[in-house]
This record gives sequence, C-alpha cells and structure tokens, in this order.
Amino acid sequence: MVKKIVKKIKKKSVGIEKIEYLGKEGIPYVEAKGNSLERDVGSWRVFKPVIDKSKCIKCRRCWISCPESAITFDKDGKPIIDYSICKGCLVCAENCPVKCIKKVRETHE
Repeated sequence: MVKKIVKKIKKKSVGIEKIEYLGKEGIPYVEAKGNSLERDVGSWRVFKPVIDKSKCIKCRRCWISCPESAITFDKDGKPIIDYSICKGCLVCAENCPVKCIKKVRETHE
C-alpha cells in the first residue's frame, strides 16, 4: 500500500524548472511576512545575502525560496532584499542557479 502511494506522489511532483512566474495568483505568496513586520529581525543575522545583479538571470528562485518573503523586485525584474526582514538563512543563495547571491559577514552598521 505504501509503495503505491509513493509512486503516485512521485508521478505528480514537478521540478522547480517547470515553475513559471504567474504573479501573486500563480505562486503561493505571503502577504503577512511572518512576524518580521512586528519587529526588526535583521539584527539576528551573522551573514547576509548580497546579490550581484550583473550575474542575475531573473529566474525568481530566490523569491520563491525565501521563507520570510524578504525579496521583491526592481523595475527591471532584478531582486532586492529587504534587510529589515531578512534573517540571513541564505536559502536564497542555496537556490540560485547562477550563484549570484553571495554570503557576506554582517557588520550591523
């Protein structure tokens, strides 16, 4: 019985390469950004993600993977990180296919 369920799940799963951007209706979107709106969680970081926009291919994987919805986009479609919301988990950097997001030591200046 368990093997049948696992086979069904495997057949239905879709890789991230098949996800296309459809706006807020197409991909789950977090309107209330965790509890980050109630307090500045940026001071928790040890490392912060820094984006090299010249390498960015605008795939939006960073935005999809950010658990705090700290990533938005500029008028050219390049990602912008809101450091008052970002906790420095670096999930965005792990999911970037071209590695344009680097881990930088936070100085809290």
